[in-house]
Amino acid sequence: MTLTADRPATEDAKPAGRPVKVRARGESSKLASVLSHGTLILASLIALFPVLYIAYISLGPDDNDYLHPAKIMDKATFANYSRVLSDTDFLSWFGSSAIVAGGTTVIGVLIAASTGYAVSRMRFPGHRQLMWTLLVTQMFPIAVLIVPMYYILSNLQMLDSYTGLILVYSATTVPYCAWLLKGYFDTIPMEIDEAGRVDGLSPFGTFWRLILPLARPGLAVAAFYSFLTAWGEVAYASTFMLSSSKYTLAVGLSSFVSEHDHQWQLMAATSVLIAIPAAFVFYLVQRHLVTGLTAGAAKS
Repeated sequence: MTLTADRPATEDAKPAGRPVKVRARGESSKLASVLSHGTLILASLIALFPVLYIAYISLGPDDNDYLHPAKIMDKATFANYSRVLSDTDFLSWFGSSAIVAGGTTVIGVLIAASTGYAVSRMRFPGHRQLMWTLLVTQMFPIAVLIVPMYYILSNLQMLDSYTGLILVYSATTVPYCAWLLKGYFDTIPMEIDEAGRVDGLSPFGTFWRLILPLARPGLAVAAFYSFLTAWGEVAYASTFMLSSSKYTLAVGLSSFVSEHDHQWQLMAATSVLIAIPAAFVFYLVQRHLVTGLTAGAAKS
């Protein structure tokens, strides 16, 4: 007599239809994916709306078209851009901004890179205090700094000069950029420095020929931040630049609005023209931005 155990009915029964798909770890459901993409699209539209609205207002030919934006579509024109380029000092403002922004980017990034590299690689007395001091300088608002800076530039006879404004902007951008680049240099192995010394390179040669090429993403972020700071800043430029021929774009933009007159359509057109170089610089460095901003985030 053979004894056989009763097998559960569920073992013999096979599910009918298509097999159930099991989501992999970290894979979101279709509903979650739709909601996340919808949220991102909505956030993008909210962020783009002010820019698109300014570009739309710039097409209105009259001073008060911004009060009735729906009527602009029937009479849209690019005449405001022609007026800005031919009837104002836009090209002079553009040249001043290019000089100041370019100088700030070069000088600020070089100082910040050398500072960040020194603190990352060298253990000299006070290296931690130096970085915290740089961080503390970021806590002071412009209204507090503008008076002592004006006094310093006046004593150095650097008021109404590109050099003075570049130094002011460099002093503003270096603290943040130094912290950023220090974190990026920390991610570069020390063995690269040692290999450079073995090959006969000086410390500066190692920094210039080996480390800086590897730190390109971090340098791109620092350069972009320095450029935008100098390109769009108003308070320092309007205080330290006394001659109208040396106005930057941000200062020249304010000349379209006075106590008795306002030319909002020209201001909107000028704003669009100002944004184009900034967008171009962003396009050049955008592939380095994520890497440069996140590198060193988990390493102190």
